[in-house]
Amino acid sequence: MVKAYFRETYGNIVRARQVAEMTRRLYLNYNRVWIPDAEHVWKSAEILKDFHFGDNILELLLEDGTEHHLPVDPSNPQLPPLRNPDILVGENDLTALSYLHEPAVLHNLKVRFVESRIIYTYCGIILVAVNPYKQLHVYGDAIIHAYSGQNMGDMDPHIFAVAEEAYKQMPRNQKNQSIIVSGESGAGKTVSARYAMRYFAVVSKSGSKTNVEDKVLASNPITEAIGNAKTTRNDNSSRFGKYTEIGFDRRYRIIGANMRTYLLEKSRVVFQADNERNYHIFYQMCSCAHLPEFEHLRLLAADEFEYTSMGGDIRIEGVDDKKDMEETRQTFSLLGLKEDFQSDVFKVLAAILHLGNVEIRNSGDAHSSVPPGDPHLAAFCELLSASAEGLVRWLCHRRIVLVAETVVKPVPKERAVSARDALAKQIYAHLFDCIIKRINTALQVPGQQHAFIGVLDIYGFETFDINSFEQFCINYANEKLQQQFNLHVFKLEQEEYMREDIPWTLIDFYDNQPVIDLIEAKMGILDLLDEECLFPQGTDQSWLQKLFNYLDANPLFEKPRLSNEAFVIQHFADKVEYQCTGFLEKNRDALYEELVDILRDSKFPFLANFFQEEKQSSVNSKGIKVRPARPGVKAANKQLRTSVGDKFCSSLSLLMETLNATTPHYVRCIKPNDVKLPFEYDSRRVVQQLRACGVLETIRISAQSYPSRWTYIEFYSRYSILMSNQEAILSDKKQTCKNVLQRLIQDPNQYKFGRTKIFFRAGQVAYLEKLRLDRLRGACATIQKHVRGWCQRRKYLRMRAAAIILQQYIRGKKSIRAAALKQGWATLVIQRYWRGYRMKQIFLVVRLASITIQAFTRGWMARKRYKKMIEVQKALILQKYARAWLARRRFQTMRRLVINVQLSFRVQQLRKKVEEQNKENRGLMERLTHLASANSHTVDRLQGLEAQLEKSNSQKASVEAREKKVKEDASLVSLEVDCYRRLSLLYEPFEKQQLILHRANICLAKANFDSFTQVFDETTIGRIAENNIDIQTQDHEREVESLKEEIKRLKEERVSLQRKIEEGGQVNSDLQEQLVQLTKHVKVIPELRRDLNKLQNQKNSMDRKMKQQQTPDDSEEIDEGDDLLASFDGLQKAIRILENRQKELKESHETQVEGLNLKMDHLQNENSKLQNLFQEKSNLNENIRQEVARLSSENSVLPELKLQASELQRQKQELESHLEVQKKTEEITTIFQKKIQEESSQRRHFEEKAEELEELKTELQGRVEDLEDETNHLKRQLLMESEAKNKLRQETSQLTAENMDFEEQLDQKDRIIKKLQNQIKSLQTSQKGSAVVSIPKDYLGMLEYKREDESKLIQNIILDLKPKGVVVNVIPGLPAYILFMCVRHADYLNDEVKLKSLMSGIISAVKKVIMSHRKDFELLSFWLSNTYQLLNCLKQYSGEEEFLKQNTPRQKKNCLQNFDLSEHRQIFSDLAIQIYHQFVSVMEKTLTPAIVPALLEHESLQGFSSMKPTGFRKRSNSTCEDSETHTISSIVQQLSVFHSIMSQHGMEPGLINQAVKQMFFLVGATTLNNIMLRKDMCSCRKGMQIRCNISYLEEWLKEKELQSSHAIDTLQPLSQAAWLLQVNKSTDDDAKEITDKCTELNPVQIVKILNSYTPIDDFEKRVTSSFVRKVQSLLHDRDGSTSQLMLDSDYRFQVTFPYRPSSQALELLQVPSSLHLGFLTRI
Repeated sequence: MVKAYFRETYGNIVRARQVAEMTRRLYLNYNRVWIPDAEHVWKSAEILKDFHFGDNILELLLEDGTEHHLPVDPSNPQLPPLRNPDILVGENDLTALSYLHEPAVLHNLKVRFVESRIIYTYCGIILVAVNPYKQLHVYGDAIIHAYSGQNMGDMDPHIFAVAEEAYKQMPRNQKNQSIIVSGESGAGKTVSARYAMRYFAVVSKSGSKTNVEDKVLASNPITEAIGNAKTTRNDNSSRFGKYTEIGFDRRYRIIGANMRTYLLEKSRVVFQADNERNYHIFYQMCSCAHLPEFEHLRLLAADEFEYTSMGGDIRIEGVDDKKDMEETRQTFSLLGLKEDFQSDVFKVLAAILHLGNVEIRNSGDAHSSVPPGDPHLAAFCELLSASAEGLVRWLCHRRIVLVAETVVKPVPKERAVSARDALAKQIYAHLFDCIIKRINTALQVPGQQHAFIGVLDIYGFETFDINSFEQFCINYANEKLQQQFNLHVFKLEQEEYMREDIPWTLIDFYDNQPVIDLIEAKMGILDLLDEECLFPQGTDQSWLQKLFNYLDANPLFEKPRLSNEAFVIQHFADKVEYQCTGFLEKNRDALYEELVDILRDSKFPFLANFFQEEKQSSVNSKGIKVRPARPGVKAANKQLRTSVGDKFCSSLSLLMETLNATTPHYVRCIKPNDVKLPFEYDSRRVVQQLRACGVLETIRISAQSYPSRWTYIEFYSRYSILMSNQEAILSDKKQTCKNVLQRLIQDPNQYKFGRTKIFFRAGQVAYLEKLRLDRLRGACATIQKHVRGWCQRRKYLRMRAAAIILQQYIRGKKSIRAAALKQGWATLVIQRYWRGYRMKQIFLVVRLASITIQAFTRGWMARKRYKKMIEVQKALILQKYARAWLARRRFQTMRRLVINVQLSFRVQQLRKKVEEQNKENRGLMERLTHLASANSHTVDRLQGLEAQLEKSNSQKASVEAREKKVKEDASLVSLEVDCYRRLSLLYEPFEKQQLILHRANICLAKANFDSFTQVFDETTIGRIAENNIDIQTQDHEREVESLKEEIKRLKEERVSLQRKIEEGGQVNSDLQEQLVQLTKHVKVIPELRRDLNKLQNQKNSMDRKMKQQQTPDDSEEIDEGDDLLASFDGLQKAIRILENRQKELKESHETQVEGLNLKMDHLQNENSKLQNLFQEKSNLNENIRQEVARLSSENSVLPELKLQASELQRQKQELESHLEVQKKTEEITTIFQKKIQEESSQRRHFEEKAEELEELKTELQGRVEDLEDETNHLKRQLLMESEAKNKLRQETSQLTAENMDFEEQLDQKDRIIKKLQNQIKSLQTSQKGSAVVSIPKDYLGMLEYKREDESKLIQNIILDLKPKGVVVNVIPGLPAYILFMCVRHADYLNDEVKLKSLMSGIISAVKKVIMSHRKDFELLSFWLSNTYQLLNCLKQYSGEEEFLKQNTPRQKKNCLQNFDLSEHRQIFSDLAIQIYHQFVSVMEKTLTPAIVPALLEHESLQGFSSMKPTGFRKRSNSTCEDSETHTISSIVQQLSVFHSIMSQHGMEPGLINQAVKQMFFLVGATTLNNIMLRKDMCSCRKGMQIRCNISYLEEWLKEKELQSSHAIDTLQPLSQAAWLLQVNKSTDDDAKEITDKCTELNPVQIVKILNSYTPIDDFEKRVTSSFVRKVQSLLHDRDGSTSQLMLDSDYRFQVTFPYRPSSQALELLQVPSSLHLGFLTRI
């Protein structure tokens, strides 16, 4: 006994010391506490004076500025609860608060609900949901997908997080789950349960065609219509409890559902209080009474029925009953409930309404009656097919069965009305059960149920002014649920302690088993109620008296002082007073047996089945066996029926068994106010519900143990500021945390060290926060102390120096004497002369230096002018020669073009002339035949004239002499014609033919003239012939000379054309040399900059030396500095000379272009002149033809003459010889035509070469222009530098910083120049390659294969081909080229069957590969690249004009000839799109797990933490430690892997840009969505982290040269969100700036970020509600803004496949042997 006494005394002393120590540490000045308040329950106050143990008053300062003295008992001080630091206010989990008590919970909920507009908060394992009375944008499918797969606690509290936790624990623990949603009416229970079921329906699609998820969701409108009603607290209050089991198969997809209901409020059918309504279904039917399908129900308006107009208000604001009726009927149909069933349901409901309007009159003497012609009675009986007479009789009478007889006794009106209402309630209850049963049947689908998740939507603890039997049952159910909740919380706490190896101590928590025993135990309240109901004469008063007699000794049962009709029960939440009136009647739920028999005998089967007595049979289902919610327990005696209380106890026991067999999850719904205003917080109403729903009990249990639990890493990062140097250098952070805690908190009972966490008792985290804040304040004070001391010291030194100077002047003034004045005067004279001498010397030195500088400057300027003059003179000479060369070139080009035009035109004209000459020759032949016939007739006459001929022999001799002379002249003409023929063999073959024809005509005329001279005067004829021959000879000589000149000119033009080609090559080489010179000039610029920096450094050093040494040698240093500046100016001028040189080159190129234009104009003029000459020549030929026609007309007189036969024979022979010559000339013309064609083809070849040279020239000119742009940019940079140099003497430090910036820009330009040089080199090598490599003439770019080898080709080139291994060393896109070459061969053969078979095989094989390797990124990338390449080949070689523009001549020849493959191109395009989407999906799946940890959670900025540890206690089952830590480097590395693989496979840069843009959009959208759903990520430091990570991604884009993809634009919403977290958020200007800059964020997102903003420490400020409202008002008028909170991370940008022709020559492709395609043959 003595030991026990001393042990107890010692314990009291220890506890007293602990209280005193805690008081000394916590109840200090400036700390805040909570004191009770009548209006707000609790209000905050600040301690004005430190409280010491033994004080009797605590001095406080209220928030309104008034002082308050709180009395305290010195012996047993009951101090007010402390307020948490502001840094802990607004936590996601109430148990993470340092001080766990009622005011802390109430204040935390208020801050989150009112200021942050957050309705969900965790309280341990409970989700507290405050009804916002406003539609929020936090329930979309995007948010469901965001919570899917996340651990509970990683995201902000949400009903989806609880649902995800239940869905995830179901397969992990192989155990069924339950979600218990409770709260009072109007708190939002039904909505929360609905969203939980919607979450399961979205994340677990069944995959079957039954759409069971839609059916599960569709059951809600039906159950709400028949089970929900408007009350004074809620417009959609559930008047029954509902437990929905959602079944899942082994793949955890929804397979069905089952509902159980509890305690339907049947009394609402016949009675409603003021401003309340009956069940919604009645009003929905009345609103549709006018529809044809409802006319037979004889429905009236809702205010005309007794059962729907009792509450007075029959409408609900914002609710359309007619529209809800349509939705109800649609859900009936969706669940498979047919029209017949719906019609039966509506009949029964209409009958209930009519039954309520049946009038029962008082007939006097305790009698009652029903009017015989009551229309509602007739309607009721007609709808239900019941007997009207029997119904009237047994409503107004009652049968009493005695021992010997049966007596029928009339009943008064009150009893008859009660019987009518009981009948209505019973019918509705049976209808309700029938509908629920049919819904359960519809929700069952084939398949075996593996597990289920139950959602319990049940009423919370209720206490009203008048509490009856319904409230008693509800509170009894809540007692059972609270007991189960306490046990579960206790169990979880124990598991957490055991997992962390912390000794478990028994926690005292409230056990409500005595209250449950008071209600349900033997001789308890329900037992006594059932016993009293067995007595026919039992009354509520007698039952209440039994309660007083049997339960008076129970401390939880009380008798009210002022009432004899009530009793009081002490529930776990509060005391409740129940009125006993109506308990027995509601418990009996009595209905006369005669009325039941009438309905049982009804001819309406649907109704009759309600009242059939069926044996209880167990239903074997495929899923879990579920006992009915209303077990049909029936006694042997019909009078001893099961009571309502007994049924409720049975169903409640079954529910508790189900919940105990599952893992429960709790949702407590809170009603913030009674007036249904959005985001209005009534603290008194909220605290009542918190006490009632068990939240405060959870807080109390947590506070008794160790509520705050932080990991070692969180503690180390948060409180490293409290560590000493020795503690901070330790490598073991866990041991460091232990050392720090043992030093800071002396009492080891205030914390415990677990395996992974540190457990703190209530208040210890606040104490540590106070120490941390004190350390930070001390550090701030130290910094301020030193800064202020430094400022004061500077001020003191300035004052001291001023005082010394004043003292010197004052003391000097006092000590002045006459001698001192003389000495001073002498000193002044000496100083004057000395200073004059010194200034003279300085002037001489300065003048000499100036003269020297001027001499150098003038010489330099003269040399500059001289160089400029030389350069101008040289430029003039160069321009002269260049312009002359350009003029010659223009002239030669125009002459060549004119000659070509002349040749073509002459050929056409000569062809026409040849045809005309042939016609004339045929006419002459006809005339010769006519002459031959005439000669036969004149032979006789010629014989008679022989004598006369002999006489004229002498004359004939003279004529023969003249003939010889003519023949000699003709021979000369023929010689000249031969010369002309030889000269015109190359270019003018048709002119020779014309001359030969002319010569034949001349010979024919000569012969005609000879025959003519035999008859007429020989002398006259000879003179005429001689004159004609001389004239024609002269004409032909002139024509021959002109033709010789044309031949000579054509040869010269040919030589000039060749010279022009050589000059074009020379121009190309000159341009390349100019490019090389430009690149050399650009390379000189960095060297000039380095020289410039060296000169600047030298000048800075010289300036410092000048400042340090003030000697006479300053002038020399000034000269050196001026020389340096002069040299710097010279360098700048040299740079300007280079720029002028570049300008001159540009001007020369422009003059060349102008020269070409002038040359073209000149050639056009020459062409017109040549056309005129040709016209003159054609006129001359026409004159010759007319002369020949004249001669032929003169020869027409020859048949009339008598000629000798010999002469005619000779003429005939000569004509035959002329015909042979004509045939030879025709042969010669054919030869000349062939030569002309060859020459024309050669000319076209030269023209193509010239065009290629022109294209090359334009391309090089483009390169030169790019370089000129770069040099102009460099010029601008140099101008900026020159401006900086002018400020060099004033701002040396600023110049250094600017020079560093300029060096970075120069480095960038150097990289650009190197890149351009590489491009020029590659262009040169490509040109050389194109010039050297000659297209082989042996191969046609086709691959031949046999039909039977097609499967082998597909197998080897598609199915068995791997991106790794064989394909690494081949050119990108080789499989596509090989397949296209095979397609070309099939087109070449014009084999349609082979072509279609090959194309179908390719498409099906690629699809098969993609389907079988859906997750292989490399293979998807490989086939995306090859499919795109094959699609491009099909376009490039299709032969269509739009795709031929960039093809080479060889590629144009290789186009497809026989088939149009446009349909196959479309198929390949669709296939490429499919591959691209799968390709992007693989990248998304790879990146998604790393995005949030890398961009949000990882601390990329070293040195400070951007997150505060919340101390949130995650559930053990939901905690999943990741073995891999993702950083921004891992994101960049993964992107680099993607990029390298795509580049290795030769993917089109445009496709790479699109894929990268899609990935960046995913990164931005996922990160932004997580920010919206994670309040702990909304801080200023987190914004800095995000912007840093975005900069890393931007640097990666620059490194990979992907800026053109515009991928960084997709991160603009995230970037603006990060900026919004960092910017000031207090003034009107801040609000305006936010609305102006956050253009990519919609108003909902901006407001969400502002509301979620969370300070990291006490030095940051929260965003006030007024500022948020101000931003909202500015954002209200924003156009085109959406209301979506989340970005759609699944959004895909539209993919496009740009056409890029390939430069690969198909003829040069070699098929590697590694591909095993030896059966292919190159054609």
